[in-house]
Amino acid sequence: MKKIIIVSPHFPPSNLAAVHRSRLFAKHLPFFGWEPIILTVHHKFYEEAPDWNLNKLVSESLKVEKVSALPVKPVRLLGDIGLRGGLNLFAKLLSLVKKEQPDFIYIPIPSFYAALLGRAIHAVTGVPYGIDYIDPWVHFFPGSEKRFSRHWWSTKFAAYLEPIAVKHAKLITGVAEGYYLPVLERNLHLKKRSVQAYMPYGGEKEDHIALKKLNLRPYLFDKKRGKHIFVYAGAMLPKAYKPLDCILQVIQENEAYFNNTEFHFIGTGKTPNDPEGYNIKDYAIEYNLWEKVIYEYPKRIPYLDVLTHLNVADGVFVLGSTEPHYTPSKVYQGILSEKPVFAVLHEKSSASKVIVESNAGIVLNFAGESDINTIKTTFLQKIKEYQQFANDFDPAQVDHSAFELYSALNVTKVLAEHLDMAIDKK
Repeated sequence: MKKIIIVSPHFPPSNLAAVHRSRLFAKHLPFFGWEPIILTVHHKFYEEAPDWNLNKLVSESLKVEKVSALPVKPVRLLGDIGLRGGLNLFAKLLSLVKKEQPDFIYIPIPSFYAALLGRAIHAVTGVPYGIDYIDPWVHFFPGSEKRFSRHWWSTKFAAYLEPIAVKHAKLITGVAEGYYLPVLERNLHLKKRSVQAYMPYGGEKEDHIALKKLNLRPYLFDKKRGKHIFVYAGAMLPKAYKPLDCILQVIQENEAYFNNTEFHFIGTGKTPNDPEGYNIKDYAIEYNLWEKVIYEYPKRIPYLDVLTHLNVADGVFVLGSTEPHYTPSKVYQGILSEKPVFAVLHEKSSASKVIVESNAGIVLNFAGESDINTIKTTFLQKIKEYQQFANDFDPAQVDHSAFELYSALNVTKVLAEHLDMAIDKK
């Protein structure tokens, strides 16, 4: 069996969304001939609260190596865990390469700075490496136009460091194709010298089975008689605010119609740990909808707690952006929770087609920022269609075969196939 070291500075019990990428890859890679070893930073150096229930989903047989990092207390000199643990990660990775003789090193980012470890270890040992773009590294941050601001520096550093990190990469992957195609355009040699693939986040049925055994209870809101409760779970996409603004405008203009509807936004805050870092609240207040129709819980809550709240909700609300990158994998958790989906998505989003073809919900499509008014003119009609759909909804009606490509097992199969290609590539 071939060996792979996955460098994942955050790993369970971290409750950050990105840890599921490494967790599920590590779970399923052995089925495809790859033995995974996780290299991470010890949880006592994480800034977010540990999620020990999530830790129960990690196999005891998985080899997990942990290193220390610079602390963030009493003085937070550095925040990014890839920087705080960088030297220790490098030293441990070098020692693991010598001991385990891995066939490949794989680095999901962020932390973006961790990507430099692949290039550094390759220079010393020759072991091939790959980088997985969970998020784009080089892109325009809101506020980047302000010279010498934090985001301005982040943009400058990203543009300088990414070419160094990817220069000798044998594999470039991403959650969506759009996340890494610009990397290839900026580094043209990678088109021929590397293997590329995209694998969305995979849904894991066994997580939902484990949830039932844990007997968790919702605590952000209660089920209310006569109310249809939607849950939106996860970070807000940077270009989702214009669609949101259109939606709130329609709700305000038809507020009486939405008296029995609530939208609960979970984990949408500016930072994972700040319970006051609201992103949605100001919009809701502007339209006089706060805590009448719109609710927000900014702080990220544990993954299994999110599933618990999806289970008690009546429907799943999916809000894409003016870009078409929203993938079906992000809808899959809602499908596994056996709830009808109401989605507002770019017409070119792959999620849009899958939701409709699988009979999982109702989709409002629009053609990007230039077509934003379509949301205003059709939202009320689409929510009425959804309500009829939800009244008749039976989870058995959903064609799960449409989502099979987005199961964690099949997503990992794609990774394994391209890992094989990468180590064979001359």
